[in-house]
Amino acid sequence: MRIAVLSDTHLAVGKSLPLFVREQLTQIDMIIHAGDLTHRGLLEQLSSIAPVRAVRGNCDGWDISLPDRDVIECEALRIGLIHGDSGKGKSTSERAYHAFKGTSVDIIVFGHSHTPFIEWREGILLFNPGSPTDKRREPQYSFGLLDIQQGRVTANHLYF
Repeated sequence: MRIAVLSDTHLAVGKSLPLFVREQLTQIDMIIHAGDLTHRGLLEQLSSIAPVRAVRGNCDGWDISLPDRDVIECEALRIGLIHGDSGKGKSTSERAYHAFKGTSVDIIVFGHSHTPFIEWREGILLFNPGSPTDKRREPQYSFGLLDIQQGRVTANHLYF
């Protein structure tokens, strides 16, 4: 299963994802969005490409009714999905990790910081795709790909 991972798109109504991102979404089975879509139109665009699972970010308005966190089962693995803007911990990765403490997950996908991040912690993959539209202090825009095959995950960032 090939999963595109997005976060922090912050797109205004009428705007769309960069062409590079849209081109990469053609060969995927699912899209995960870790919050800050900022409007329902993007969710609808993504849903026309592949099934989407998304959570609410701190910049998502009243017109987006999404959960604050989710657990997604993909093959034999469980993915915890959260934005990462609140909770226990000083960094976004710590907050995301603590949000699923005591929950059986293999991967935790989060956003909020706009900073690509990948780390294994106590057997759990922590993954932040960065942002494909708002890189802030990062040198490049980014998003992520998860490839899950036979109970194993490979995670990569795509930079542009």
